[in-house]
Amino acid sequence: MYYVGIDIGSTASKVSVFDDQELIFNIVMPTGWNSVDTSNKIKEELDKNKIDLENAKVVATGYGRISVPYADKTITEITCHGKGAYYLAGKDMMTVVDIGGQDTKIINIENGRVTNFLMNDKCAAGTGRFLELMANTLGVTLEEMSYMALKGEDLNITSMCTVFAESEVISLIGSGAKREDIARGVINSIIGRITTLLNKQGIRGDVYLTGGLCELASFIQLLSEKIDRKVNTSSLARYAGSIGGALLAKNI
Repeated sequence: MYYVGIDIGSTASKVSVFDDQELIFNIVMPTGWNSVDTSNKIKEELDKNKIDLENAKVVATGYGRISVPYADKTITEITCHGKGAYYLAGKDMMTVVDIGGQDTKIINIENGRVTNFLMNDKCAAGTGRFLELMANTLGVTLEEMSYMALKGEDLNITSMCTVFAESEVISLIGSGAKREDIARGVINSIIGRITTLLNKQGIRGDVYLTGGLCELASFIQLLSEKIDRKVNTSSLARYAGSIGGALLAKNI
């Protein structure tokens, strides 16, 4: 029997597959504009990997979870991310920071269970999409921008709206500001919003970062410095939602 977790996010979709004993592989792909098309592509990838859905339990989560017709169950991303993060970190008490394409979630976990959460989904300014847009404006990759920020001086990006922030960055470029300083200001902007959410929600136990930004060591360093505590993550943390979904599929 296989257990499949599918996390269709707003910008990236992740798939995790367990057999009866362990995690056997993960897949990541762009979500694109149509979640139904994405779910079909995921099914094709599962077929290529010889995962027979007749011999599998499937849980779908995330932004496009209702677009997976072959899912046995849909479960909220809060529950799946909490389950996946607990599996990866193995801490009885932890605070998960999940930075998605269109929202940021703070999830408190105790004894493997979600006890509370806070989500910012009203504005893209505190999300991975915001950073991608700003990196494009600077003409660099997300990874390059995060490393540039380590070399930059503090510079305030005052606009709270993504559109206005982009205009502000363009103006700073035109005025001759250093790209490293602008990068630092952009990173500080999103970290400031995350810190506000953490302070509002409360930090319990270790801090664990999930989502695509978990692969950016420089971003993790700057976030750790800002909140004055180590931010933990792992190479699989971007799959927390799909891993959690697959684990929950074992209970179906």
